[in-house]
Amino acid sequence: MKTKPLFFSLVILFFVSSSLYGADVPYLTGRITDNAEILSPEVNRSLSESLKAHEKRTRNQIAVLTIPTLDGESIEDYAVRVFELWKLGQKGEDNGVLIVVVPNDRRMRIEVGYGLEGTLTDAMAGRIIQNVMTPKFKNGDFDAGIADGAGAVMEVLEGGALPETAVRSGSAEKSKFFEMEGPDLSITERVLLGAFIFGIIGLFTAIGIVTPGFGWFLYLFLIPFWASFPIVVLGSDGAFKLFIAYLIGFPVAKLYIRNIDWYQKAQKDLRTKGKASIGGMTIGSGSSGSSWSSGGSGFSGSGGSSGGGGASGSW
Repeated sequence: MKTKPLFFSLVILFFVSSSLYGADVPYLTGRITDNAEILSPEVNRSLSESLKAHEKRTRNQIAVLTIPTLDGESIEDYAVRVFELWKLGQKGEDNGVLIVVVPNDRRMRIEVGYGLEGTLTDAMAGRIIQNVMTPKFKNGDFDAGIADGAGAVMEVLEGGALPETAVRSGSAEKSKFFEMEGPDLSITERVLLGAFIFGIIGLFTAIGIVTPGFGWFLYLFLIPFWASFPIVVLGSDGAFKLFIAYLIGFPVAKLYIRNIDWYQKAQKDLRTKGKASIGGMTIGSGSSGSSWSSGGSGFSGSGGSSGGGGASGSW
């Protein structure tokens, strides 16, 4: 009778431990381990030869790994696990580089060993991901994206420079403002940061919409916040679209509710009594403008090895 609870406990422990560790790390079978099967045999062979020749010239070890999905694990953690288990780079030199591509998750990372972080900086790795690999991946061309990305890594490590002009998605060249991207974050981090950012500026936006008079001050006051904070979560393109939606949506909503009875009553109360109540919130007008307060309490806020250097990206 005691064996059944023990058996079920072991089964549960197995599944929990599997979920905690995420995706398995495959055996290192060569310079390219294409577990996602997204590379053609020709590119696999030619790129392997290029990486081998680069190692002979520089002693740097570059490996490419493709895996279908990470099962919820962050690509940063997974890349470090692979790097440490594969022990990329010469012992004592830590001159290894790992390129990880996860097509089902639409994620990629360039993990850089300690010894190469001064040459292939995080900023350089980020530029390779954004300017070289991402446009190709968006077009479904994994062969060119991985081959060109690895080629750019080798070029930088051998003292060359990245090309200043890179192919972008879309035919027109974008300005520097629109090329700017938000920091690389996982879906979970974006959701949590988004809840925090949009919860705060969204609350004040709602207050501005429902508040007569003082609401237009909040509209102007919140413009720089809507113009900058969403970049962290949505990137520059998404933040720009949201900013335009705010600039147009706030006045439209304001004009729409001005004919609603409770809004007109609040306007009248402000003119005649000097204060009004909206949803439990008391609004008062004075010589210096309008103010608002709530009946509740306030709040206050308060071989080789890798050290995690590199950059990640998505497409």
